[in-house]
Amino acid sequence: MFRIGHGYDVHRLTPDRDLILCGVRIPHATGLLGHSDADVATHALIDAIIGALALGDIGGFFPDTDPAYAGADSLKLLRRVLTDPRVSCWHVVNLDLTIVAQRPKLLPYRLEMRRNLATELGVPLDAVSVKATTTEQLGFEGREEGISATCVVLLEQV
Repeated sequence: MFRIGHGYDVHRLTPDRDLILCGVRIPHATGLLGHSDADVATHALIDAIIGALALGDIGGFFPDTDPAYAGADSLKLLRRVLTDPRVSCWHVVNLDLTIVAQRPKLLPYRLEMRRNLATELGVPLDAVSVKATTTEQLGFEGREEGISATCVVLLEQV
């Protein structure tokens, strides 16, 4: 049995935070604002997995009102989702993740992002696609007010 999930997330940029995408710290003047580390890309992946199984969304698993998740590493949140009994009987076949940001340029970090996700998911590197695009200076991403990410994932029951 297979399931397809789609995830989407957005976080505002702020000068007082690190920029972390797929667990990679990226040198930049601004970072993403959020209750956890605000790793918008990993959050989109988590939502895609949860959504594929009709389990709600990331906020249901990790409420932003719970101080236990303040500053949390999103790769650790991903690990917790993957070990949930409702999720652990499924494995990721492949995923396609797109990060939308005007700046910084993400090409130099893509391989490390892919490796991080492949490691966490226990899948081959060629099962993990991470892409980046700009909006040609249109919208909140183009004005460098925030970064968004979207992810599609295929799960197979084990």
